[in-house]
Amino acid sequence: MKSSTAGTGADSARRWVAVADISVTAQGSAFSVRVRDGAVATSHTVTVPPELFDAVGWDRDHAEMLVRTSFEFLLEREPPTSILSSFSLDVIGSYFPEYRSEMKARAGHGP
Repeated sequence: MKSSTAGTGADSARRWVAVADISVTAQGSAFSVRVRDGAVATSHTVTVPPELFDAVGWDRDHAEMLVRTSFEFLLEREPPTSILSSFSLDVIGSYFPEYRSEMKARAGHGP
């Protein structure tokens, strides 16, 4: 993940989420995430700390959707190759301070 001040411009960043295929699979207490954008595929292992659900206003029953939405958020800001291969969702706010408020805004848009 890059800092929120780094990037290639809004139009370029939006491209990643528009064309990427995001696959999320629960694996015990973690999630396996694959992002495919044409010939580029990345794999990630992600955990969701229990306190994050309340902090961002998401129901624990929608953990998989929170992971997917978090990746959409990241792909709006950087290419899939810049996303860490293994991390906890709560570190996203260290790179992008608007993460928690953005997830709160998107909380009502899940299944």
